[in-house]
Amino acid sequence: MAPDLPMTLRAAREILGVGPFYDAHALRTAFREAAKRAHPDREGGADERFRQVVAAYHRLQAAQPVPAERLIVQPPVPRPAQPAVLAIDPLTALRGGAAEHRLADGRLVRLTLPPGLRAGDAVRAGAETLTVSLSGRPELMVRGDDLWITAAVEPRLLAEGGRLAVETPLGRRIVWLTKKAGERKLVRLAGQGLPARGRHRQGCLFLRLAPAEAGQADSAARTLLRRFAAAWAA
Repeated sequence: MAPDLPMTLRAAREILGVGPFYDAHALRTAFREAAKRAHPDREGGADERFRQVVAAYHRLQAAQPVPAERLIVQPPVPRPAQPAVLAIDPLTALRGGAAEHRLADGRLVRLTLPPGLRAGDAVRAGAETLTVSLSGRPELMVRGDDLWITAAVEPRLLAEGGRLAVETPLGRRIVWLTKKAGERKLVRLAGQGLPARGRHRQGCLFLRLAPAEAGQADSAARTLLRRFAAAWAA
């Protein structure tokens, strides 16, 4: 017959109903309550149950429990509140305009935004502070203070240089394209990006030039112009 295995600390705690951290007073109180319930002279009690309670008490006495007052509980580290975000498009960042935002209490507010907002700027909406986020498309995006536009250009013009008409959010711009700029496929127009505002400087307009197929340059410019007009009208 196999000898009885010694009672584990976990089993002893379960029998007396104490947690892993307790002091001598809590242990005695738990023992008295468990002993009353398990005493064979009481209804529902039994000799075996009573012996287990006594054994559990002796097991936990010998375990040198950690007093509850010595337990160091680290308070939960509060997570920083996520800032509310107001997403705007490059045209609104350039010219300003109206935007809508739903507050934490469910109300929908309409905001009038100034020209020259950048990503990370703060905007007040009622009692909330919103952080500006800029969206964009490959043909029109914002980088820092600068506007970037992709324009389709005839390969001959890229190779030889010459007069280039480009539709931009500020209207049509006539650019003299040098051979070097055509090789780089990039033109910089100083002072025609996002307007200066607060700590932000006046931005530039960068034209990324992509070789166009026959007839694509004109249609791409018209499409871009329609998108500018539709976004501004909205």
